[in-house]
Amino acid sequence: AEVESDILRRVRTLLRELDGHHPACQSDRGMLRWTLHKKIDQNPSNSSVLVRILVKELERAERGDFRHYIIPLLHTLMYALIKAPCISEELCGRAYDFCKKLLTLPKPFCTIGLDYATRLKVERTAPGTLYQRMVISEQNLKSHPYPYQEKIFIFADPELLSEAICNALLTDTEAAQASQSPRLCMCHVITHAVQAALGEGCDLGGLKGRLQDMPTSEVEHWFRQVVAAVECAGSEGSTARGQHTARLEEIYRALLSSSQAGSAPLGGLQHTPLPNPTISFHLWTEENQLWKELVLFIRPLSQSEPDCLGQDLDNFEIQDIISDCECCEQTRFSVLSTDSGIERDLPMAVEEPLAPCGAETEQSRLHRRGGIKKKPSPLESVAFLQGGCSSPGVRPPVKLQKRSGIPQDAAAPLQRLHTARIVLLGDDRILGRLAQAFHSLRKRETRRVFLTPRLNLQFYYIPVVAGQPNTLAAVDHPSSSHEELCEVAGYLGRADPWYESNINTLCHMIPKLATMPPSPSKHLVTDLFITDVIAYYVRMGVQPVCFQVYAVKMFFNDPAQEPAEDVFLTELSTQGQDSISHRDLSMTKKKTTLDGPGIDLTVTYRKVVLSDREKELDMSLRSTGLVMKAIPSQEAEDLVSLSVTITEIIRTSNLSGRSFSAVANRLKTRNITIRSTEQRPFTVCLDKDSRRTYRNVISLEVSPCLEPSYCLQKTRTMKFNLHETEDVGLVKYMAKSLLLPINTFAGVMQ
Repeated sequence: AEVESDILRRVRTLLRELDGHHPACQSDRGMLRWTLHKKIDQNPSNSSVLVRILVKELERAERGDFRHYIIPLLHTLMYALIKAPCISEELCGRAYDFCKKLLTLPKPFCTIGLDYATRLKVERTAPGTLYQRMVISEQNLKSHPYPYQEKIFIFADPELLSEAICNALLTDTEAAQASQSPRLCMCHVITHAVQAALGEGCDLGGLKGRLQDMPTSEVEHWFRQVVAAVECAGSEGSTARGQHTARLEEIYRALLSSSQAGSAPLGGLQHTPLPNPTISFHLWTEENQLWKELVLFIRPLSQSEPDCLGQDLDNFEIQDIISDCECCEQTRFSVLSTDSGIERDLPMAVEEPLAPCGAETEQSRLHRRGGIKKKPSPLESVAFLQGGCSSPGVRPPVKLQKRSGIPQDAAAPLQRLHTARIVLLGDDRILGRLAQAFHSLRKRETRRVFLTPRLNLQFYYIPVVAGQPNTLAAVDHPSSSHEELCEVAGYLGRADPWYESNINTLCHMIPKLATMPPSPSKHLVTDLFITDVIAYYVRMGVQPVCFQVYAVKMFFNDPAQEPAEDVFLTELSTQGQDSISHRDLSMTKKKTTLDGPGIDLTVTYRKVVLSDREKELDMSLRSTGLVMKAIPSQEAEDLVSLSVTITEIIRTSNLSGRSFSAVANRLKTRNITIRSTEQRPFTVCLDKDSRRTYRNVISLEVSPCLEPSYCLQKTRTMKFNLHETEDVGLVKYMAKSLLLPINTFAGVMQ
């Protein structure tokens, strides 16, 4: 009773924090969920107590219509179920029944309820399935019944974060990986599956000792046996639980001798740790670094077996793909063949000092790369591209098989077996770089489909603002607050209270932990708070919030200079340019004296109205600058519109002479064009980043960025329908706008 009372008190404190009642100690903010799970890890026999309390609180929240409690409680429940050593079928059944009730509620409740109900149905039949699948995919363990692989990529901009923060994050990720190995992870899968099926009726200590004494080859053998048994039971349905328990007991008795299995004292439930996922930390210094890392994740340079499309991508082709994004002149094979196709017309091979001799020389000289490769049809290419963009309302191009553990047939639809989870650390400026990289990746995939059919791409964002900003931050926003630099995080926190409680609290906690002196237990994995929270975020946060990416085209005062095209996610700002040619300096001074500061602008825009009808307006004014914000200040506002604030200069005349006042002119639009009437240049800054500043701009056009695959299919359609202005055929059903999905725990709460 005392244990149950303590756990209930902790859960209720967690819920009070969602209502805005923060703990008295501010250092505890964001750590309540972490400490609750850590307490259960220390005493695994209390896992069933926690699960029972969470199910009761969920039922109470539903009856009392406290819907904002449901999703945080569900995530806490599922994480506890995954890590628990053994949970009864009755408790799993109650959780499963509750998830089914959520199907009658609006999004995101029905979406999360369906996802968790599907998982719990498998877990009831084959206990330990969720733990096993998570470890196999996160540790990239070879398993034919469950061939999925995942990896976490943490990207940090070294110009936005201090060196101490980057070093602390690198140290934490390296320490998390150092204490685990594939052999140890396989042992964890075996022991957890046996204990989940047999409960307290097994000698887990003896089993761990037996696995520790085994050679690695035997551990791999028993790992394959356990994985096959669990996946087979999960695919057979609810009637297979008894058979699953019997099969795991056979494996358990085969691992231990009969005498050991029967006479060893039982020590109760024991904790089997959930290994930290595979994490790599990257300082984002190159423009195409994200794309390169994704390519190497799909096809490492040391790997040469055929890929999932049946094409043989050898090491040369991987290096060739990577070289496509490098702005350097290198000798490469041409895409178009220029030879006659006859072997005798091939140039003679240049003899090298250590060239092979005999038949090997002849074979190497006559070896030709495949001249004809079957390319997917245009419809298949578009289906792959559309499947890779996470836009709401777009159905996947093919119906994928359920993860039942049965290997797919050769003719089965292609599945994405790799999942890359990209975690961004920083403020809005690194999200601007992400929007650039995402747009570039989608354009590259439109030209040559490679990643889209193979990779499931997920984005996560953790706001981090250093206490003492570096030089770049001081240049961009000398007096900026946390809210100004983290508008995306503020919106996500308002839309998802669980994100606010667990992730936004890291904004100042990570810099604080980075500057703390190292403790003697710093090397222990259990003390790696940041790594644990990142792992929890990427494991449970699978509901995307889609942000519109905007395209901007800028024209310059030099007619010989080509227009520049770029994209932005959060903000575009302009201001008058100080550098003016000496020829126009005297004229400018006279005009400034007469008309006031700023420059004359012509603004043409489409007004956003409630009926969603387009109404084009234009106006002329004198302005010192403007700001376009794409992130609404309230979650109820439209996420696909720009809030434009133009600082207009108003001239008034009175007895004392002329005076000028600045007035904020506000409007909402999706498409806007701004021109300098006098051809006077101004500067444009994108996403609050001084590194993305354009000078000598006299005109700009802003509109929602189009999905490159939509543009490709639109171009193909226009070839056959020259006079059609509206979308026809397949184009009507494709996602038109490029949306950047950032995962949270709940998405946008209705």
